This record gives sequence, C-alpha cells and structure tokens, in this order.
Amino acid sequence: MGFSKGPSSFLHVFFLALLLWDHGAQAKQNYKDALAKSILFFQGQRSGRLPTSQKLSWRSISGLSDGSLAHNSKPLGPQLENVRVAIRWGADYLIKCATATPGVLYVGVGDPNTDHKCWERPEDMDTARTVYSVSRNKPGSDVAGETAAALAAASMVFRVVDKKYSKLLLRTAKSVFQFAAQYRGSYSDSLGAAVCPFYCSYSGYKDELLWGAAWLLRATKDVSYRNFINSLGANDATDIFSWDNKLAGARVLLSRGSLVANDKSYEPFKQQAQDFMCRILPNSPYSTTQYTKGGLMFKLSASNLQYVSSITFLLTTYAKYMKSAKTTFNCGNILMSYMVGYGANYPRRIHHRGSSLPSVSTHPQSFGCEGGFQPFYYTSNPNPNILTGAIVGGPNENDFYPDERTDYSHAEPATYINAAIVGPLAYLSGRA
Repeated sequence: MGFSKGPSSFLHVFFLALLLWDHGAQAKQNYKDALAKSILFFQGQRSGRLPTSQKLSWRSISGLSDGSLAHNSKPLGPQLENVRVAIRWGADYLIKCATATPGVLYVGVGDPNTDHKCWERPEDMDTARTVYSVSRNKPGSDVAGETAAALAAASMVFRVVDKKYSKLLLRTAKSVFQFAAQYRGSYSDSLGAAVCPFYCSYSGYKDELLWGAAWLLRATKDVSYRNFINSLGANDATDIFSWDNKLAGARVLLSRGSLVANDKSYEPFKQQAQDFMCRILPNSPYSTTQYTKGGLMFKLSASNLQYVSSITFLLTTYAKYMKSAKTTFNCGNILMSYMVGYGANYPRRIHHRGSSLPSVSTHPQSFGCEGGFQPFYYTSNPNPNILTGAIVGGPNENDFYPDERTDYSHAEPATYINAAIVGPLAYLSGRA
C-alpha cells in the first residue's frame, strides 16, 4: 500500500512537537513562546560590543581583540524584528570576513585545541585568538559557498526594509561565490588541525557550491547560477541535512521552482527533494531514518537534535511549497517497467544522446558540441525519440527511480544490460 501525505500534512507539526515534547507536560504546546526563546538564544552567542537592546544581561563585551573581526551565523509576527536583528549581527560579521582583505575570506578565530582546554567566560578569554583564512592558494569552496548562501539569503530579508544594506549583502555574496567556484578545494585540506576534527568538511565542497548557487539564484533570478547548478553534478542521494551537508536543503529550495513557480525545468529537483522526504518519513517503505521508542528521529548519537531541527526545517518548508502547489507525493512502490516502450509506465527521460535530441529528419542542422545541453539535456520534458527496448540502469536501493536524464547511474541504457537479458527473455518466451 502506497504511503502519501496531502498538502495539509501534519508532518511539520509532528516533528516540531518531538523537539518540544515533555512527557510530563500537557499535549498542547506554546509554539509562540518556543519561537521567541529560540531567537533569544542567539543573543547569548554574540561577540563584540553588545547593544543596549541586549536582553540577556548576563552577557557583556567580548572578543574585541580577535584581529579586526569577530562573531558565526546562518539565517533562520512579533518576532520578525528580533530575527532581523539576529541575522544582521551575523551578516555584519560575514561582510567583514569577506571584504577586509582582497582575495581572502576569514573563516575562524581562536585555536580550537587550546580553547577546548579552557572553561572560562567569553568576557575573560585569554587564549590565543588566532585568525584563520582561505585564499586562492589555500582554497575553501565549502566555507565560501556557505558564506555566499548566508549573505544571499540575508539580502532577501532586508530587501524591503533596508535596500542599501540588502544590495551590499548581495554584492558581497556574489563576490564570495565567484571566489568559491573559481578556486576549488576544501577548507579542511587548507587549514588542517585548525578545523579538524572539530568541524571537518566531511561532505566535501560540492554541496556548499550547490547551496550557494541555489540561494543566489533565488535572490537574483540570474540564469547563470542555474547553469552552474546544472553543470556541477552534485547528484548524490542523501538522508541528512546539517551544517556539513547541504544537498537536501539546496534541493528543497530549488524544488520551489517547480512547486511554486510551476517551472517544469525544476522538476528534477522536486524529485530529489521527494526522494529525501521518503528517506525521512517514518511510515515510508523507503525510510532510512531510525526513530527512538519515544518517536524521536535519531540520526547520530552526537548532538542528534541538530539533525532533527534542521530536517524539520526542510519538512516545514517543503510542506509549505506543497500547499502552494496543491499537490501530494507518494512514497509507495512505483509499478513501472524499466524497459523503454514496454508496458504503460516506463522511463521517459533516459540518458541517451540520440533519444534525447531531435532527429536529423526533423532538425537537420547540427547542434554542435554543447548546443544540446540547455534545451534538451537539462529539460524535464520526455525524450522526443523512444528508444524501444532500452533497459535503463534501474532504481536505487529503495526501489526509487527518479526518471531524470541527468542521473546517468540510473537512467542510462547500455549494450551490456540489454545483451545479457536477451537469453533469459528467449528462455522465458519458449516456456510461455
């Protein structure tokens, strides 16, 4: 039996309730109070000269000797202004990190090995406040891509209330992203013990490049970022979303193009987002996510709630997109044939040049080496030519077949697949 949820899904409420649930409390939760407190938390993380509006009075001035920089952030009614203040605090710091020295992005302050040996107040810090950076010779595409994403997202927050600041954020985001894309490499490799084992980039840097480009595409609608995304090849499946791995977040953000803007060229991202959801939802036959006896999502033993909270964010966002599109999705078994032209439901977007491009009989002019990518390779439209009998690479380990032309590992037919099946089919035909 297929598993599906409608646009009015209770999933986002369900997962949020797991975060706040107290077995001794009443079932009804005060989400407004939880929201206010979740935002107030960021005041406790401030570094520098604190404003008079500081509500957590037990914090004071700190980190004034951290080079010429200092404060770590990522954009997240009545709490809107408090959110803007929290975002601006972090964004101001990121702007300083990105513009203080041409060709350099400052990414960290303090020796983590020394800091972990101390247990003192931020106001009393007396350990070495070493400043770490990435550059052309010491690349950090992951941290730079993340910085660009944060600044691009922040620019949208201030687009109406502070246009000048919004333009500064976006201009800086573009510059940092260009740096990330041009000088590729992981900051873990460049900085070594300064970030590892504490915040190593285990997922590499492609996910942050995808994340940064996705936010810049959203903020600017510049097609060059879409082209970059298409050429990046960040297509790995995932069942996690965290400070280290941004693939799922980028795909949910990009799925908005299909679900909200109704642009079918974004359909592959919607399929990837749904694949992620089917790996998360507890009743999905494709779920790869463990749940505790109490019903809490469990990913990793260390700081598990970081995954619960970040994945819940994606669930609520995707639920909102689905509501806008008035659509549902199904995590159940997909009954289909993996041979093109056989049966009623078979692959329509196989990874095959001849099948995906118009035939010479209808389009005698040459497309050239790269001319077929944008109009035909990246489109979500079915292939114009049916390669009858072709057997594709097949579904993933969870029986999910996305039918995406760009997903060659699953959508590409090959002679070594078809050649082997001829014998068994001949045998079965003879026994029919």
